[in-house]
Amino acid sequence: MSKLAGKVAVVTGASKGIGASIAEHLAAEGASVVVNYATSKSGADSVVRRITEKGGRAVAAQADVSKPKEISNLFAAANAAYGKLDILVNNAGIFEFAPLGSVTPDHFHRQFDLNVLGLLLTTQEAVKFIGSDGGSIINISSIVGPMPAQGGSVYSATKAAVDAVTVALSKELGPKKIRVNSLNPGMVETEGVRAAGLAESDFRKNIEAQTPLGRIAQPEEIARAAVFFASDDAGWVTGQTLIVAGGFRQ
Repeated sequence: MSKLAGKVAVVTGASKGIGASIAEHLAAEGASVVVNYATSKSGADSVVRRITEKGGRAVAAQADVSKPKEISNLFAAANAAYGKLDILVNNAGIFEFAPLGSVTPDHFHRQFDLNVLGLLLTTQEAVKFIGSDGGSIINISSIVGPMPAQGGSVYSATKAAVDAVTVALSKELGPKKIRVNSLNPGMVETEGVRAAGLAESDFRKNIEAQTPLGRIAQPEEIARAAVFFASDDAGWVTGQTLIVAGGFRQ
């Protein structure tokens, strides 16, 4: 039997990369999935099409989860489509690196408003729709939370905050049978990494040289860990941060 049969999941930032792979893997395990996107409708529609062509259930829903009104609309759409919620994957995020001398209020707020405040407000709204049987919230953090990166002081701070939020909310939401965990990937080969020119960079080569498994991750390797956290296999797991980075350590 599929691990997530009868479950409903919302995955934010799911039009590409890690989020798209998570949406597809949750659907493959039987979940009905809301594929959230901020701007790329075509990307989200492609994810939905890939899911439905394999017999899964999915709908696309637009919302910029740094904006409270749009968060409300997202969960209204999810409720209209499926009438319940069991799983939330807080994947939407932004990363910008800048040395200290280039840090500005805009640079700070762009990242904190989405990566931290947006995650909190999305979770706040999701909890309204999770029933008495409880559910699972999965926050996509980063290895730079526990291992901050040079030139990434703000981004690293947002991900350290996500890890702290994960533990705090696991304690607060435990009595509601809602588990809260975070996944902390290292470098993953995504569209964003390629667009940033990092896919064939010396930076990547340096990461791979320091990684015991000798390479960076593929999105599906993060997605499989998300399926574990979403399923009953992780029914006694909450408040945890799982580093998924091939053994990389600073």
